[in-house]
Amino acid sequence: MTSTIQSGASRELRNHVSVGQTVRNSFSMAYRGLLKVRRTPEQLIDVTLQPIIFTVMFTFIFGGAIAGNVASYLPLLIPGILVQTVITTSVVTGVQLREDMDKGVFDRFKSLPIARIAPLAGALLADTVRYTIATTITFVVGFILGYRPEGGIGFVVLAGLLVIVCAWALSWIFAFFGVIARSASSVQGISFLVLFPLTFLSNAFVPSDTMPDWLQWFVNINPVSHLVSAVRDLANLGTVGSDFWLALLGAAVVVMIFAPLTVRAYMRKA
Repeated sequence: MTSTIQSGASRELRNHVSVGQTVRNSFSMAYRGLLKVRRTPEQLIDVTLQPIIFTVMFTFIFGGAIAGNVASYLPLLIPGILVQTVITTSVVTGVQLREDMDKGVFDRFKSLPIARIAPLAGALLADTVRYTIATTITFVVGFILGYRPEGGIGFVVLAGLLVIVCAWALSWIFAFFGVIARSASSVQGISFLVLFPLTFLSNAFVPSDTMPDWLQWFVNINPVSHLVSAVRDLANLGTVGSDFWLALLGAAVVVMIFAPLTVRAYMRKA
């Protein structure tokens, strides 16, 4: 009886938290996510080793064949590797969310006088740190290999921020999968089934004009291609083209569609 009363009182408090408290609770949950990474640093393997391995491997395997030499290939490759690495990392949001729900972590959060949305918002906030790490390492490895972005440091930072924003928007899709899926492995399987065709059937690694006409049609409308082109314009040329605005528009549309769906599905279980 006492536990029932406490649970009811906790639920009542969570239903009447202010916006300010919701924000504070969300940042507290984000801090919890960062503490998990500090205690299990192997969670950062995908954002630390993957950019290094893919950048070095693709540079020396395809550089000569596609661009004639490594130096000429890097301006094409680095933006593509950056986009592929960071948006692939966004899958982790849904996987870890499902794991926490399966382990009963979110059930324990229900007994706390915090905003109901805070655990979900905190997880999404914490993963932006992962995107930042992946972005930084990709540019650093590219610079070591000889990549010299002509746009300058300001446009390189803007390119990195654009990728982080788009990855955060995509993480709402995978968070939705995390809430509705039955297991973490199914979240990962579904997510990569969606991402792999989008990343490899794009202009990330080769120019689209080298592809068959029927494939060019898909590549040219692929949102990943627009994001890669936007990053190339920013980093290599120092310009903000139409692809930049299309990438932001796409990110906004994804958030407008999947944020309400994810929150609604999460609230049914919170």
